[in-house]
Amino acid sequence: MINFEVNICTILQRPNRGTVGKRKPKTNFVEVRTFWHLFRSFDRMWIFLILAFQAMVIVAWSPSGSPAAFFDEDVFKSVLSIFITSALLNFLQVTLDIILSWKAWGSLKYTQIFRYLLKFAVAAVWVVVLPIGYSSSVQNPTGLVKFFTNWAGDWRNQSFYNYAIAIYMIPNILAALLFMLPPLRKSMERSNMRIIVLFLWWAQASPKLYVGRGMHEDMFSLLKYTLFWILLLISKLAFSYYVEILPLIGPTKLIMGLRVGNYEWHEFFPNVNHNLGVVISIWAPIVLVYFMDTQIWYAIFSTIFGGIHGAFSHLGEIRTLGMLRTRFESVPRAFSKRLVPLSKDETTGRYLTRPYQRKDIAKFSEVWNEFINCMRAEDLISNRERGLLLVPYFSSETVIQWPPFLLASKIPIALDMAKDFKGRDADLFKKIGNDIYMLSAVTECYETFRDLLSYLLADEEDKLAVTKIFEIVDDRIKQNKLLSEFRMSELPELNSKLGKLLTFLKSDLEDEESYEAQIVNIIQDILEIITQDVMVNGDGILHRHDDTHNDKNKQKFAKLNLGFKNNKSWMEKVNRLHLLLTVKESAINVPINLEARRRMTFFTNSLFMTMPSAPKVRNMLSFRSVPLNPFF
Repeated sequence: MINFEVNICTILQRPNRGTVGKRKPKTNFVEVRTFWHLFRSFDRMWIFLILAFQAMVIVAWSPSGSPAAFFDEDVFKSVLSIFITSALLNFLQVTLDIILSWKAWGSLKYTQIFRYLLKFAVAAVWVVVLPIGYSSSVQNPTGLVKFFTNWAGDWRNQSFYNYAIAIYMIPNILAALLFMLPPLRKSMERSNMRIIVLFLWWAQASPKLYVGRGMHEDMFSLLKYTLFWILLLISKLAFSYYVEILPLIGPTKLIMGLRVGNYEWHEFFPNVNHNLGVVISIWAPIVLVYFMDTQIWYAIFSTIFGGIHGAFSHLGEIRTLGMLRTRFESVPRAFSKRLVPLSKDETTGRYLTRPYQRKDIAKFSEVWNEFINCMRAEDLISNRERGLLLVPYFSSETVIQWPPFLLASKIPIALDMAKDFKGRDADLFKKIGNDIYMLSAVTECYETFRDLLSYLLADEEDKLAVTKIFEIVDDRIKQNKLLSEFRMSELPELNSKLGKLLTFLKSDLEDEESYEAQIVNIIQDILEIITQDVMVNGDGILHRHDDTHNDKNKQKFAKLNLGFKNNKSWMEKVNRLHLLLTVKESAINVPINLEARRRMTFFTNSLFMTMPSAPKVRNMLSFRSVPLNPFF
């Protein structure tokens, strides 16, 4: 311990020698800020655009100026000069690789350094060989071409340049072949043969072992990707040729042929022939537009292809809450199709044609309600909005119970429609049935009200009287005599009393006797309204109930079952029925929060997208935990 403290003190008292010694190189990325990164990072794009521009200028400069002149022998030989330009640009790219990574050479392996130097040497060789080969194929050379021709000596053979081009293109042909054949590329990347390892070492600077090695797109995806860029580049080059380059060739030839003796202004290029200063000034904007309009064409084609692909992939089918309401009935089935694995006897085709199954609602409601509860926990929606958005966990067997925000104001509208309706029962039922949510709300309220009354009444004779009333209603509906034997104009009064009953049922139980007495009075009022006001011939039902009652002096419908307070299922039904009967305003603005709306539309829209079916959990491969780095 003493020696350790002595060493620390010695180090602290030692003078600063940070500037002495060799500087340790960087180990990873060394940033060199320069505009040459624009070329180095997108070298293939720049090389293609420059070569295409050179070829189009050569073809447009021909006497005819037509693209068909490309197949003329002299024009074709001139177009072959683009390979010399390609060699020069490739040499520039290799040189930039060396210069911009020079500070990191101290941490590179010798194989990586050797690769940089070898690529530089090969690029330099092609810069010399291709001009010599091209000059040997030109008849009556002049200027720089004549210099290379004299240097070539005995190589004056037209086929030499063609052979040089063929050899020069071999790496590009192999790269295109590997790009179009992903299985071959995958097998090569996984192979350990020395010749293949050497080839990959030359083709790519990344190490052989990296995350994602051997993982490539399928043939169809590559075909779509290639077709996209082929159409884009054809459109871009055609526009550039006919609109930008070809109209400027004639004026350029005219300007280069003019002889100007005296300039009114200062001559910027006094020693240049053929008015090249003027030519450069008129071609500079065209060249800039030529290089920059690629992004415009990309924006156009990406919009067109993206729209078509999105339509076929069902992207953005639900963009607003209004669209969500119209499509919500198909959401549970889409959920079961996309996120619930199919059984052995089900296929996708059979699944789409099978009838609507209630288990779809049951599975969907669990996830949907959890989604709504999460938004409430994040305070994106209020308690009232939460109640309007939840799907009942306990669904009825005869009617699909949708979220209340879809059924809001449906009951008041149906009551207004029925109380003044003049016509046949079938016409009224058809009018209500045209709105699937209105029909669902009416059916659910009727069945819930019937079940709730039967559950509240503890006396069996009282239950029989209520059951008799609803049997008469069901029978008249089947016989299409509902409008003739029931006064629809009294339904709003019945709805008001029922809303009052539900309000009491939802309230807290403080004084049980007073609480029970109030509920009994409301139930008696409801049954009197039904039998005396709504039903044309309903007076005898309660009278027969009095005659069959054992205790004549006992109050009717006075014995109640208040156990629903501790029953979650029944309290959920009470709250839901109260919402359906009392919410008169439209729930089109539910939820109000914009983020909650975005999440709802995104969640439902994702269910309609074309995506693989969900596998069973037991069939999923486990993901092994590996260190989070790009290498194995």
